This record gives sequence, structure tokens and C-alpha cells, in this order.
Amino acid sequence: MREDLREQYLEGCRRLVVKVGSGVIAHPQGGLREEVVSGLALDLADLRNQGMEVILVSSGAVAAGIGVLGLQGRPKSIPAKQACAAVGQAHLIWAYERHFERWGQKVAQVLLTRDDLEHRRRYLNARNALFTILKMGVIPIINENDTVMVEEIKFGDNDNLSALVAMMAEADLLVILSTVEGLYTCDPSRGGASLLREVRSINGELGKCDVSGLSSVGTGGMASKVEAIKKVVASGIPAVIARGDEPRVLCRILEGEEVGTFFLPREERLVGRKMWIGYTLQPVGSLVIDDGAVEALVRRGKSLLPRGVLEVRGAFEMGDPVSCLDKDGREVARGLVNYSSPEIERIKGVHSSKIQEVLGYHHSDEVIHRDNLVVLYENL
Repeated sequence: MREDLREQYLEGCRRLVVKVGSGVIAHPQGGLREEVVSGLALDLADLRNQGMEVILVSSGAVAAGIGVLGLQGRPKSIPAKQACAAVGQAHLIWAYERHFERWGQKVAQVLLTRDDLEHRRRYLNARNALFTILKMGVIPIINENDTVMVEEIKFGDNDNLSALVAMMAEADLLVILSTVEGLYTCDPSRGGASLLREVRSINGELGKCDVSGLSSVGTGGMASKVEAIKKVVASGIPAVIARGDEPRVLCRILEGEEVGTFFLPREERLVGRKMWIGYTLQPVGSLVIDDGAVEALVRRGKSLLPRGVLEVRGAFEMGDPVSCLDKDGREVARGLVNYSSPEIERIKGVHSSKIQEVLGYHHSDEVIHRDNLVVLYENL
């Protein structure tokens, strides 16, 4: 039944998000690989001319800054990275402007922090701006705002950022361009690795892969790419990991050539607010729930009631995002709570009809209403 789904997804692709890492577009010692930037610009301009809306999430600001400043290796302190990113970002966007201009394509620079996407109003502002840029026929080039980044507002890496952008933009496909051909069963440099051409279950094939490893130029490795892929396929968006310096790699992928690893998405697609709750917000606490509650949430699409809560972890207020964990500590869902952590501590395990009696007031029958709750990819 699913044999021809890859072809169907590619044929229906009208909005594409492409992520390119530092390891693809930058030299190990710093500085940009101009020939790779040129090839990427050609591919994206061609796809845009075919009527497709394309968004580029590009790393490389720090690597470009290293080259411009003549530094020996990647800076270690946050202020040095911020300064290097400030220098390199100008060089990076200038390189893209030059190469896209050859094909008559305009580009726009968009810098984001996690803080921009976790606040609903700013998230919607960013989303509306992105859609307007696309409507104008311009290609947005998105990067994390490294110049003002601190740990609290970092995305972690641009793989994660590309997943959030793909979901925010309601993309039809995410392509992550890497330094390897796709997802292998283990590190290909160690030998004995097999390339996976297609992944249908993020719990099946992915569970058998050793994805440890770290890029020497960027901040992510295959593990971060897989985590990003998990998010987008769980939200209903297909994805590809492919080698970024292959000639015409993007056009070949969209033409249906078996390039890289293709990840089939879940059939139910999340949109709008549910996607924002499940994959953009960072939980500030967690609730351990019993087996009956797990069944109700995962299999029957129900709300979380106080009688299903076994344990409260962390401190949070009404409306905050929290994780729902099973008894083995696996995250099964995320949602916005109707009560604070001290309140849930008092009403956990009791019937909803007893909330008024225990607390002296009653906000809601549910700890988390199903409209504010998202079942996560671990259960696919």
C-alpha cells in the first residue's frame, strides 16, 4: 500500500526546506567552499523557477568568520563565537547573494532564536513574514542568530532549527544536506555500515542504527539530524538526508532519483497550534502517568485527567508546557497544563469530581485537555 508513497510525496512537493551544514559548505580549517555554495544556488534557483517555494536553512556563519579572521580552529568561548558569527554572517549572506544573483534570484536573510519561536505571538509574526517573503518570489536564508545566542535561547544546532522551520512553514519536504550519502546503520568510517535508502518507521529502522558522531566543523552530527527527522516525520512531513556536495543533488531528489535516505512521515499531519505545542515549546516540567492514562492519550485521543497522574516533576504554572512520561520514563506526549505543579501534586490520583473538594476551586476537569496535547513520535 505504501510502495509508491515516496513518488507521491515528491510529486506533491510545492514547498521545500533545505538545510545545509557547515561541514558541506565550509572548509575544515574555516572559510566557505564557494563551488558548493554556487551549486546549491543553481539547484534552488532552478526549483524556484519551476514554481516551487524554497527555504534555505544554512549553517556556516562561524566557519566563515574563522576564515575571514584567520583564526586557528573554532572559538571555544561564547563571546568569541558570537563575534566570529557576526563577522561570518555578513560574509555568508554576501556569498549567497552573489551566487543567487547569477541566476536572477533574490534572497532574504532571516535570523532566529528559540525565544522567537517559543512565544506564540512572535512565532506567528515570524511565520507570516516567512510566507510573505515566499509570496514575493524571494528565497529566505535562515540561520540561528549566533551573535546574541546564549544557552537558554539556542536551538542546539541548525538541524533542529530546520525541523522547526519546516513545521512552521508547513513544508512538503525537508532535505538535510550532509557530508555523508545518507543514514547508515553505523559510522561508515568504521566499516561494516549499510546505507538505508528508505526508513518507514522511526522506531523500527532507526532503533537499529548507531548514529553517534560529531562534525569537526559544525555543532551537529548524524544524531542531531536523526532527532530533527523524528520531529518532522512525526508531524507528517517527509524528509531526506543526502550528501550535499553531489552535483545537482536537490534536483535529482525532486526528480525521484534514489538519492540519500528517504524518511516516510506519519499519515496524520499536525498543523498550526498542535505542531507548535508538540515540537517548538520546551517542557518546563513533567508528569508521570499510569498505564491507563497512556492508553487513553495514545490510543484513544483523550485528555489527561488527574486520576491518571502518578508523580509531578519540576515547578510550573498553569499554561506551561510539560512532558507526559510513562512509568519507564519514556515521553509519550506534551501539552499545556490547566493547573500548576503544586495544584497537580494535590489532585493527582483523584477523580475529576473531587477537584473542587481538594483545592477549594475548579478550573477544569482535565489536567491537560486533548486540544492542548500532542502525542509524540516515540509512539509511532
